[in-house]
Amino acid sequence: MTYTFLAFLGGQELIIIAFIVLLLFGGKKLPELMKGLGKGIREFNSAKANIEGEIKESMKEIEDTPK
Repeated sequence: MTYTFLAFLGGQELIIIAFIVLLLFGGKKLPELMKGLGKGIREFNSAKANIEGEIKESMKEIEDTPK
């Protein structure tokens, strides 16, 4: 799974990362950053679902063709 790197992060590391992000972007820009991140994740998941649907549809067409 792609989230295996999170297993190596403890509570202190996550707090430090959050603090650094807060310092870099500031409190006023952080909600805007998270909104953009959420939008990007939604678009990525939508594109992934479209590709999976096309692959399943083409596999179904291949299975339905007479031999």
